[in-house]
Amino acid sequence: MSSLRRSVTASLAAATAAALIPAAAVAAPPPPEPKAPITSLQQATKAMRGMSLEEKIGQLFVLFAYGPDASKPDPRNTALYGVATPAEVVAKYKPGGWIYFNARDNVQNPTQLATYSNQLQSAAIKTGLHLPLTIATDQEQGVVVRIGPPATQFGGNMAHGATRSTADARTAAGITGRELKAMGIRQDYAPDADVNVNALNPVIGVRSYSSDPKLVSDMTTAQVQGYQRDAGITATAKHFPGHGDTRDDSHTSLPTINHTLAEWNTIDAPPFKAAIKAGIDSIMTAHISVPSLDPSGDPATLSKPIMTGVLRNQLGFKGLIITDALEMAAVRAKYGDAEVAVRALEAGADQLLLPPAPDVQFKAVVDAVKSGRISERRIDESLLRILLVKLKNGTLLSPFSDPAQIPNKVGTPASLATAQKIVDKSMTLVKNDTSTLPLSNTARKILVTGWGVTTTQSLANSLTTRGATTTVAQTGAAPTDAAIADAVTKAQANDVTVVLTQKAWDTTVTDKQAKQQKLVNDLLATGKTVIVVAVRDPYDIAYFDQAPTYVATYGYQAVSMESLAKVLYGEIKPAGKLPVDIPVAGDPATPLYPFGHGLSW
Repeated sequence: MSSLRRSVTASLAAATAAALIPAAAVAAPPPPEPKAPITSLQQATKAMRGMSLEEKIGQLFVLFAYGPDASKPDPRNTALYGVATPAEVVAKYKPGGWIYFNARDNVQNPTQLATYSNQLQSAAIKTGLHLPLTIATDQEQGVVVRIGPPATQFGGNMAHGATRSTADARTAAGITGRELKAMGIRQDYAPDADVNVNALNPVIGVRSYSSDPKLVSDMTTAQVQGYQRDAGITATAKHFPGHGDTRDDSHTSLPTINHTLAEWNTIDAPPFKAAIKAGIDSIMTAHISVPSLDPSGDPATLSKPIMTGVLRNQLGFKGLIITDALEMAAVRAKYGDAEVAVRALEAGADQLLLPPAPDVQFKAVVDAVKSGRISERRIDESLLRILLVKLKNGTLLSPFSDPAQIPNKVGTPASLATAQKIVDKSMTLVKNDTSTLPLSNTARKILVTGWGVTTTQSLANSLTTRGATTTVAQTGAAPTDAAIADAVTKAQANDVTVVLTQKAWDTTVTDKQAKQQKLVNDLLATGKTVIVVAVRDPYDIAYFDQAPTYVATYGYQAVSMESLAKVLYGEIKPAGKLPVDIPVAGDPATPLYPFGHGLSW
């Protein structure tokens, strides 16, 4: 019996009928309770025997719907699924999983999400299957967050890497996991276990803890423990077999990772091995080609040599394999949507995330089984893994949340204070050549300029509370010449300028004309005091190294801007150490500022 099965059955040994869903947990009228709830491995196996092929296949799909309410029609749902409301999507497909997105109008606030989750679970239980959904989201923290304040915000993976504190990383995952659970979300598509060894990586960057495989492994282990042991939800390590060394974004094209087998074993594999050793219940695939693992050119998501040969057989992973989103261009181009769904299952995936053509892909899987291309036993293997994870994370026994408890569980003063202390430790002072920092408490005029409407304002607010007279001139990620000229004029009228950069190194997508670099250089030319702050990737300094003062925050949320203000004014000493090399611009092999660099006073 697998370790996953042993842990599930052991945890359920003491379960009794009294442990079923408390009817009082949700405001009246209560949602219907599951009929004949599954409370053991044996009952899961029995339930599978009573399911039709179509019902089994539905459980392999992880869907979403537009809108914040399960009963509210949305024409975008009709266009995608042929039905208008999220509840109707659940009734039509009987999916095993569901995912929330803020960008698809799912998220308004934590109380609304708890209510929405209950609505979806009611819809799932009303189907003939009576099987609750595993509701998931991407709450990596840092730059990938689906649920913003009042939920507790942290600095993200690279900020954790800068602190070197596995204890804090675990604490952060525990807080995030418990808050998600309170909202009815039992699976987080985190942590990101990629090792970011490419400073020009457009899709990972600060989502990675570090360029050091050991540090990434240690942090991954800590956060798996935080999510699964401390919070009791399912963690998902991603993106296997490792997305950390690419210059292409798999959302738009198929990246190729040209690591040799030895390099893959040394760089990319260790964090996933660590996650498996820590008992990770789910691993997400990457839409990347890795010729040393599979020379076919197929994305790993569709590669049986990688998914089954390496992940299952070589690394011994027994848990859920979920694809990255099947709507991404990297996985769709070669075979077409119908074939992609079938090939992902043939490769070894258990769950199909975000199918872009759900009717076509559902039918393709059904037809593949009926034709004998995929055996029903193969479908049963994935279904059993799905049911076991639902047992372990409590979805089957207690799928509902209590919206009335949200204020007591999400964004509490204690959690917010803990988050601030953790983020405080991540601030990294890379340059302080003119000893500009820390600023004295003298009253002064400060211009906050650069990237981010809310970020520049958040920093300005924090500086204002410290007695500064602040002006904000937000310029965006690709400033116009007029915006640059305006910032320069304002800088000349202020004592200090703090300029925030966001992927200023990226002149391929983010800032094609390198206007952030021009903004910084023009501000430096004024001769006024200028503090440059990278609020995302720390690599920006390579493109304006003449700047005498440079701070890396690794994130742009209000919590990070408050920590930055503390450092600027000397309330805390900068304690972060670079978790990556910052290479010389145009020379990725030569460190400008090496791993471990970080100043203080």
